[in-house]
Parts: sequence; structure tokens; C-alpha cells
Amino acid sequence: MKKIMIALVCMLMAAGTAKAQKNFTFGPKIGVDYTHWWGKDINDESALNYQAGVFMEYRASSKFAIAPEVVFATHKRPKSEWKDWIDKDPAVDVITTYQTNYINIPVMLKYYVASSLSIDLGPQFGFKVYDKYTDKWEEDGKKMKATHNMYHRNFDFGIGLGATYNFNERVFVQLRYTLGLVPLYKDDSARNGNAQLSFGYRF
Repeated sequence: MKKIMIALVCMLMAAGTAKAQKNFTFGPKIGVDYTHWWGKDINDESALNYQAGVFMEYRASSKFAIAPEVVFATHKRPKSEWKDWIDKDPAVDVITTYQTNYINIPVMLKYYVASSLSIDLGPQFGFKVYDKYTDKWEEDGKKMKATHNMYHRNFDFGIGLGATYNFNERVFVQLRYTLGLVPLYKDDSARNGNAQLSFGYRF
């Protein structure tokens, strides 16, 4: 986590130093994610989440640019309801919520098909910063809760493909899908999938 924060600070310092150059821009971005798992024998458990972070773009020419980002992203899953009769007698209704948070660092290569529209492609490196699931139930008239680790891998990697539309020199909107390539667990095929809609502002 400390290394990620240092990388973020260095990125912002570099962006501030380059501000005077017209081929550099930077700023904040925020958006919503439609996250799900994919893989063999995986049920599609999708949910809406959010992301927020910063970006920096270097325009190498009128057609090509590179845009690294540092983004905080939540990966909540839908609540599941089930009956637990192993540790509790009689069986009780249990509601389980899942959440994993990441610091994602996508590095997008951008090809401008028009002055206001680019096609974006590049790798994304993800670092897990939070990982919990919580069970809630009632027992003898009392509300009970237990929190556990999900034991996801600490590192995620994927490929992102999308587009950026610039409304003007400052404001833009992005659509992107990132396909996770690293299994979340050592002995499981589940991987992250993430469709994003985000808005940004250039300084």
C-alpha cells in the first residue's frame, strides 16, 4: 500500500511539473462499475460499484497518447441468503455480503480516430487493499454478525478496452471493459470482469 501511495504522489508531481507543456494533461476521474466474476462453472454474480482516482495523459502526437491512472475501485457482490444448520440448531436464515477493494493502475494506449474520440487499450494492474465477507443472522432474538477474510489473491491483472469521448478540452466521458486474467483464488477459475462508465476533468 505504501508503494502505491508513493507511486500516486510521484505521478501527481510529474503531472504538475509537466502542466506547462501542452502535450501533458492530468486530473480526477470518477464513475460507476458493473462488476462480475467469470470463469468455468461460475455463476454470474454482478453488481454496481464505484471508482475514483486520477489520470495523466501524454499526447505523443495528434494520433497517439499514453494515459496511466491510479484508481480506487470497490468490488461488492450481491447479498446472498441461505440457511445454516451446521453450527446453528435449529437452522437460521443467514444474509452474506461480500466486498473486495482494489487500487487499480491501468496504463492505456490511446489512438485518436478523431480529435474528440480515442480508442483505448492497455493492461491493468490491481492491488487488493480490502477483502471481507460478513454473515448476519438472528439467534435467540439477538442480531448476530461474523466477518471473515475471503482470501483473494493480493494481485490482479487484466486487459482493458474502451473509448474516450472529449466534450471539450476539459471534460470527457469513458467507456471501458476490463477482463481479469488472474484467478481470484489458487484453486478456483473465478476472475474479475468490469464494465466502467466514468467522467473526468483535465487540468
